[in-house]
Amino acid sequence: MMVRMTDPVRTIADRVRTRVLRDGVDLARDDSAAARYTHEEVRRYSERALSGAHAQLGDELGTTREVLASITGYGPLQPFFEDPAVEEIWINAPTKVFVARHGVAELTTVVLSDREVRELVERMLQHSGRRVDLSSPFVDATLPDGSRLHVAIPDVARAHWSVNIRKFQRRIKSLAALVELGSLTPHASEFLRMSVLAGANILVSGATHTGKTTMLNALISGARSGDRVVTVEETFELDLDVRDLVALQCRQPSLEGTGEITLRRLIKEALRMRPDRLIVGEVREAESLDLLIALNSGLPGMCTIHANSARDALAKLCTLPLLAGRNIDSAFVVPTVASCIDLVVHLAIDRHGHRRVAEIAAPTGGCTGASVDAEALFVTRDGALVSTGAAPRRLEKYRAAGLDPDIVLAAAAR
Repeated sequence: MMVRMTDPVRTIADRVRTRVLRDGVDLARDDSAAARYTHEEVRRYSERALSGAHAQLGDELGTTREVLASITGYGPLQPFFEDPAVEEIWINAPTKVFVARHGVAELTTVVLSDREVRELVERMLQHSGRRVDLSSPFVDATLPDGSRLHVAIPDVARAHWSVNIRKFQRRIKSLAALVELGSLTPHASEFLRMSVLAGANILVSGATHTGKTTMLNALISGARSGDRVVTVEETFELDLDVRDLVALQCRQPSLEGTGEITLRRLIKEALRMRPDRLIVGEVREAESLDLLIALNSGLPGMCTIHANSARDALAKLCTLPLLAGRNIDSAFVVPTVASCIDLVVHLAIDRHGHRRVAEIAAPTGGCTGASVDAEALFVTRDGALVSTGAAPRRLEKYRAAGLDPDIVLAAAAR
């Protein structure tokens, strides 16, 4: 059974919008105005129904909720925003609305019109100050609740607006929470906590939807409470429970093509903010060079990268800086990656939607040709994360912090 906005809901919602425009009311500043107008218009609609002007409402309270969701929320999508089991929502076409529950995709019964999709996107972008149009057919934005929005419109998209919303999840804030979910073993969790306290530079890798941002949130929970943390992202996604925090995001160019702020610029500006730790949401291009330079100066940091394995992540991090210009070559980049990155935490997701740590590797500090040498400390065997018995070659940071990871790793290997 297809679920679409009913005619009464659409009619009442249009009347509420007309009154809002006529009265010049800013619903963003007056939270009660939308509810007041909605209740009044629902009552008027019911009164006209009694006179036989149109069919009566079957459920006035339900109609009121739908109209409010259409006016102030996200219309037919609002129940998915309120459902904690839904992790992601995407629209391929007005009749193809999908959600992901616990990592598994399903086609919903919601049916929209092209106009409703456009209105939903416009409402979502209202608070971000970003835009999507023919001159800028893609947009990334953060919704007021922290969810991430991505939109592509024709003629880049084939026929309809493509909308993807990755909901903001507040459930996982620590490594202990990942242990409870079965995504990480207690010994691996304790080793990662030690590594964060020691100021290790950590690269989190994995495919899309494997939980890389969630892992960053969990890792930074192990930092010292007095650390000043600066985060740099394309759009705000990280939700760090840190006392001293500065969060920065990129900015699109204006209609005149000016005012753009890139990740490269933000990383450079972040270094002027006296950070104790630098967190980069994700590296995809030349900004990886600026990150490596920052880490090479002794500043502890973390970032995520798309990759198929821990070794692939290191190889990719050796390649991306070459996009910065012809004067950058692998003779500089590969040894820098080998000396800067202390750990790679690789994540995976299975066909049932279960996310887990698949591998933890430690670069040795050396390189062979154009490859960074690394040893696996934890690997997945028979579906379980187990210790290999190896230990990091470089222990200077741990010793300086008064920590001994060998104790944890030896216990994990038993």
